Amino acid sequence: MALPWLQRIELAFFATAFICGAVAAAALTRTQGSFRGSCPLYGVAALNGSSLVLSKPAAPSLCSFVAGASGLLALYCLLLLLFWVYTSCIEGSHRGPIGLRFALATSAIAIFLVLVCACILRFGTSSLCKSIISLNMTSCSDAQKTPWKPPGTAVQFYSNLHNAETSSWVNLVLWCVVLVLQVVQWKSEATPNRPLQRGNSEWSSETDALVGPRLFHS
Repeated sequence: MALPWLQRIELAFFATAFICGAVAAAALTRTQGSFRGSCPLYGVAALNGSSLVLSKPAAPSLCSFVAGASGLLALYCLLLLLFWVYTSCIEGSHRGPIGLRFALATSAIAIFLVLVCACILRFGTSSLCKSIISLNMTSCSDAQKTPWKPPGTAVQFYSNLHNAETSSWVNLVLWCVVLVLQVVQWKSEATPNRPLQRGNSEWSSETDALVGPRLFHS
């Protein structure tokens, strides 16, 4: 059984949200790994000779929360895609009112989580870059070319953080569109179109327009 066209559009957005969530989780995990497990968000950089060092990193759980939330939402999108692809092959498959309410609640929670993650990435990266620029660095991206201590630390850290933040903001927009599509489907389920019946004023007006007004004899 083919899925409704609104739900097919919704699944297309879920596929894109899966990619964005996976990119955000992978980029932040890679950044945390390049800092030997320390979280650079809201961190403070300092000079150690001619090299930079992350002197005051944030709690590792902060990066773990952002990466974990992004990864779990990406996994949810993937499982949902696989479920509906499988279910669409079964005759009579349909998302009922209970399933639609669950989808609405899940999307609202997802929007909140993605918004929190995007804000953490935005302000956490900005705080780190401010501390780097205060060390007479021209920009945060130029700090990627400066040696860090221990050697091999902070490899492409700014590019990864920027990719994670951009993916999170795009993911937020996608989830908002998904929520709007689900609300439209919920309203259409709540007020289904009923066929016009004889005696109905709309039926009368349409038939009068087609065949002319009817004459009633006493």
